[in-house]
Amino acid sequence: MKKLLMISAAVLVTSHAYADPPVIYPYDGSFDDATFSVEDAIVSKGLVIDYISHTGEMLNRTGADLGATKEIFKSADIFLFCSAVVSRKMMEADPLNIAHCPYSIFVFENEDGVTIGHRNYPDGVMQQVQDLLSGIVKTAVDG
Repeated sequence: MKKLLMISAAVLVTSHAYADPPVIYPYDGSFDDATFSVEDAIVSKGLVIDYISHTGEMLNRTGADLGATKEIFKSADIFLFCSAVVSRKMMEADPLNIAHCPYSIFVFENEDGVTIGHRNYPDGVMQQVQDLLSGIVKTAVDG
């Protein structure tokens, strides 16, 4: 029963994090310039990028095998990273906030242009993550 309650609590925490649409900003430039700006903004904060998911390449590569004909993105990458300082604060407040790690910033290009964004986090201690990500994205967008 205890395990079931823990799983239920984790699902509630996670589902709340995705209840709102992501925060997005249009980028006036190329996809490559946007990904460079995001990477630079993350590293300039003293953070280490753990992984870059090339989601657009994966979708384009596997689309034909799945019988898909629609191009979702011309390009799309997701940068994954953490902040020891912010992560410690949010997990001291609630260990189930581990569900929000690692943090991510996405960049994509579609027929509407290039967009940079991140998840919308719940109120409370998670707003520290929201502020961190918004600051990084604004730095990348403003150059």
